[in-house]
Amino acid sequence: MKVMKFGGGCLRTPECFANVASVIKGEVSGSVAIVVSAIYGVTVCLEQAAQAALESEERIPDVVKEIRDYHLNIVENTIDGKELLQTTLNQMEGKFKKLERLLYGVAYTGEISDAVRILIMSQGERLSSIILAAVLRTNGIKSAPFESDIIGIQTDSVCFNATANLRATKHNLKDEIVPYLQKDTIPVITGYFGCTDEGKISSFGRNGSDYSAAVVAYALNADSVHIWKDVDGFMSADPRIVQDSVRLDSLSYLEAAELSYFGARILHPRTMEPLAGTNVKIYIRNIHSPENSMTVIQPEGHEKSDVIKSVTANDDIAVLIIHGAGVGHKPGIIGEIGRILSSADINIFSVLTSQTSISLILDSADASRGVDSLRPLVGGVIERVELKKNVSLVAVVGEGLLKTEGLAAHIFTAVAEHRINVEMFAAGASEVALYFIVKQSEVKTAIQAVHQRFFGIE
Repeated sequence: MKVMKFGGGCLRTPECFANVASVIKGEVSGSVAIVVSAIYGVTVCLEQAAQAALESEERIPDVVKEIRDYHLNIVENTIDGKELLQTTLNQMEGKFKKLERLLYGVAYTGEISDAVRILIMSQGERLSSIILAAVLRTNGIKSAPFESDIIGIQTDSVCFNATANLRATKHNLKDEIVPYLQKDTIPVITGYFGCTDEGKISSFGRNGSDYSAAVVAYALNADSVHIWKDVDGFMSADPRIVQDSVRLDSLSYLEAAELSYFGARILHPRTMEPLAGTNVKIYIRNIHSPENSMTVIQPEGHEKSDVIKSVTANDDIAVLIIHGAGVGHKPGIIGEIGRILSSADINIFSVLTSQTSISLILDSADASRGVDSLRPLVGGVIERVELKKNVSLVAVVGEGLLKTEGLAAHIFTAVAEHRINVEMFAAGASEVALYFIVKQSEVKTAIQAVHQRFFGIE
């Protein structure tokens, strides 16, 4: 049993859909389930449509027409057979009408709730699942589309960045999906979203279809997950920064999670969570080179002789520094800070403490709100709150990193040789990663320096 997930980069044009159908046809051996993202660019269009509806109802017909025309062009150029084409068009029209009603509802009320926003955003996956299932049938493959909230991919009560209820989802998919698999029918399941136990729609966050695929794999007792992208998999560094970076053949769950969390945008950072404790392998595969380019992610890792496998960076961060003479010694202060930021829906990437300061790494988009949220604490043990922007986090990842003597010295020597100042540094929180912060203007040089030291190429 395998689960195959296709991202938006694989679903751009009629030719792309035909190629995906060909790949699936070549991979069918035993039971297969498909998870899909929205067609390339559609999620952004839906976001813009929601914003346009908030501003005025006048643009709604035009934005819905644009989205409709984009999908109809793909359908009309990929699906053979009058009856199948008409059935597909009818299914899609129901989604377009629902989208239009949702947008007019936003325009009339002048507001948009989280649940309505997710419902609008989810129409992209609902449409792509309908189309891909029809394209597969055109190619002689038995298939049917399924919507995650309807089949019971159940989550906690968090609206955005929800976590799947694995036990409930497994029970639900046994009833909703397994009977189709037993009839050799490939289910095409929407990624990105699920529903709470109260039936309200919830989201796994942007690019959350990777996580959806892992949830489906767990629920269906799959042996493997194949994540299809339009890139070669994980690399030793971003090829746009290091021209001669090399593809990584193998990573552990931990290594892949750290790379994804700290900036490598190949895989959703939570993809490995549902599969913890299993023996499921995750294959990152290139739709343009199905046989030759992949990274295999396995539960257990292995060390390279020189330890380091990849260096990545995240430019979308800021550092919030909380100053106070005894702030690092005050019982409960970190918990209080965490509760305040959590209530403002602000995630903390990392925390570094000393006797006189606590440094928090946040998403740059949350930084100003973070300062405002913590300002009421100033005046007691907290003397002031400082915000550092225009910085980048560099992460160095590799199995065996913490137990290799002198490794950190090699990294920082490489950086220092280019006269780059390391503003913060942390190791020990993860078995396979250490990270440091530099000025954003110096991050590319820092990555190149570390990569050159360990890979001997730039």
